[in-house]
Amino acid sequence: MGRATLLTVFDSRGVLKTAGIAGAVFVALGTVTALWENPSFFRMTPAGWVEIGLLAIQSVLLGLYFALRRIRCAARPVGVGSVLTFLGVACPVCNKILLFVFGSELLLVYFEPVRVYVAAFGVLVTVAALWLRWALLVSPPEEQEAP
Repeated sequence: MGRATLLTVFDSRGVLKTAGIAGAVFVALGTVTALWENPSFFRMTPAGWVEIGLLAIQSVLLGLYFALRRIRCAARPVGVGSVLTFLGVACPVCNKILLFVFGSELLLVYFEPVRVYVAAFGVLVTVAALWLRWALLVSPPEEQEAP
């Protein structure tokens, strides 16, 4: 059996699934975090191209992650990475949970300067989760020893 690559693991259905999930995540989270103007949500702090780029990378990674077959569950790292990315691209003042816990002054003084780094760290955690799922998929199953 040859070594698995993206081309051998994904067929056209897998590519469509990846693109569909990535597109849905990008549009949903970009709208909720108000990375672009929309009638439902507004943003009190400006968003730049870095937030949109990090969200695009995270969306593609999530699409790839969920399109791969499941061997063992590695949902905790991808969940942590997604939450960190969401917190990093979202407006800190608009996030009611963060605002309630920390207050607006603390968020603007301490969290606003590092939130892009929080989002980048979330993308790295998601890359690690994707790598773990990929490694579990391409590694040969362990041989069972007869008792």
